[in-house]
Amino acid sequence: MDLRQYTREFKTNITIAIPVMLGQLGNVLVGFADNIMVGELGAPALAAVSLANSIFFILMGLGIGFSFAITPLIAESDGAKNYLEGKKNYQHGVVLSTLLGIVLTLILLAIQEYMHQMNQPEEVVILALPYYKIIAYSMIPLLIFQAIKQFTDGLSQTKYAMIAILVANSINVLLNYLLIYGKWGAPKLGIDGAAYGTLISRVLMIFILLYYIAKNKAFAPYRLAVSWFHLEKKRVVQILKLGYPAAFQMFFEVSIFASSVLLAGLLGTQAQAANQIALNLSTMTFMIATGMSVTATIRVGNQKGLKDYINLKRIALSTLFLMIIIAIIAAIGFMSLRTYLPWVYIEDKEVVNIAAKLLIVAGLFQISDGIQVVVIGALRGLQDMVVPMWMVFFAYWVVGFPFCYYLSIKTDLGTYGIWLGLLIGLTVASILLYFRFQQLTKRLILSNQTKD
Repeated sequence: MDLRQYTREFKTNITIAIPVMLGQLGNVLVGFADNIMVGELGAPALAAVSLANSIFFILMGLGIGFSFAITPLIAESDGAKNYLEGKKNYQHGVVLSTLLGIVLTLILLAIQEYMHQMNQPEEVVILALPYYKIIAYSMIPLLIFQAIKQFTDGLSQTKYAMIAILVANSINVLLNYLLIYGKWGAPKLGIDGAAYGTLISRVLMIFILLYYIAKNKAFAPYRLAVSWFHLEKKRVVQILKLGYPAAFQMFFEVSIFASSVLLAGLLGTQAQAANQIALNLSTMTFMIATGMSVTATIRVGNQKGLKDYINLKRIALSTLFLMIIIAIIAAIGFMSLRTYLPWVYIEDKEVVNIAAKLLIVAGLFQISDGIQVVVIGALRGLQDMVVPMWMVFFAYWVVGFPFCYYLSIKTDLGTYGIWLGLLIGLTVASILLYFRFQQLTKRLILSNQTKD
């Protein structure tokens, strides 16, 4: 195998991926800053933010997953230079994502009534509820921004969403500092201040990204007169068919990690705080993988539009190989720094010791996680959504979660058992999805050769 046919694609992959990575890392670094600031208030406050966000992220996964349907449609129409088709897909994607955001917000507000019944530490629930009520409303602007971002990503114009995220999140950090601690005359709101900062920053992201779309020439072909209030039934159905499997695939993935927070809560406040630290750190590398996944979706979607399936497979594998290299570096970093990183968050020796053990497993699953995320991106570019959705469900909930529960609750492994279960689920997912991609691309190449 000539590796050069793959490595020569690294530069293009990195060019597309870096803005996505930086934008996503911007989100995570804000979470990192939030956790450090909240960690100053003690383990119960950190656990409260973890609990509220775990519930929010489950439904957020549905919304963000649904928006992923927009990117391959845009990439394919852009590859075919069909600008009207692209504009209509953009319009429908934004409208549908907004409606979904409203529905998910109402569900989040309804769920709060049941937080006292989740067997979580009572001190944590009391702190979490006001924070949770505020961030619930941020779902609507988050999904509007996400839909617009998927449009710009589909055109390979990934840097503008990155700028919007970084600018808005920088403001978020400042607002958190002011509102959590009551600095410069601002009210001292504790963890509720972090929630207000998140809500305001998610609204700002929309306007910043729209500004760049209005000003930049790269989007000029898509400035076509299309009524935002006129929806085509056929197009709505098409996006829903692509969107619901992507939504549930993301839901199954996010919810397995959110369940780790609830399981950790059953083990106590310190265990839950340690779990949050490990989750936040591993999410940073996951956002890097997300950048590579978006790159795979864009480039595979372009090649699908051109019907060049041989290059499609080569480009997708080049993205995967690059991700594996990055994952190995991340794994070494986690394992090497596991006894140092938790101290950045909190000065609680028991929490730090638990988190250090979790980072060993977090390091181990970097490769499995990286593979499954990138391959899902490639399959999304092929507009193959339904089978991967069920593969992810099987890997995480039929295989992974039972291990998480048994090893953490029924053995002495505690939170370490939760993360071993996550490792098993991610590994099964990566294997199943990789074979699915190989099967589909082989079929497309043979079919194309038969036509020729």
